[in-house]
Amino acid sequence: MIYVYAISSKLHNYIYVGMTQNIDERIKRHNDGRERTTRFYKPFELIYSEVCTTRVEARVREKYWKSGIGKEKLRKIKESFN
Repeated sequence: MIYVYAISSKLHNYIYVGMTQNIDERIKRHNDGRERTTRFYKPFELIYSEVCTTRVEARVREKYWKSGIGKEKLRKIKESFN
């Protein structure tokens, strides 16, 4: 089981999309500053996640959420949190 997830910085206008097998540990790594690409944007909150059965399926979904249309949908999801 692979998770595709999106996290949003609580302090900056930044959304990160990734995939992992352990979503709780991965978000903890982002919030602890242990991931180089997101270190300067912490702290984060989870705004979206979905479960995929294969790594190939997860990669396709991750690419979608990183696309322009996907990022726009994630911004709308983020706005609903406020």
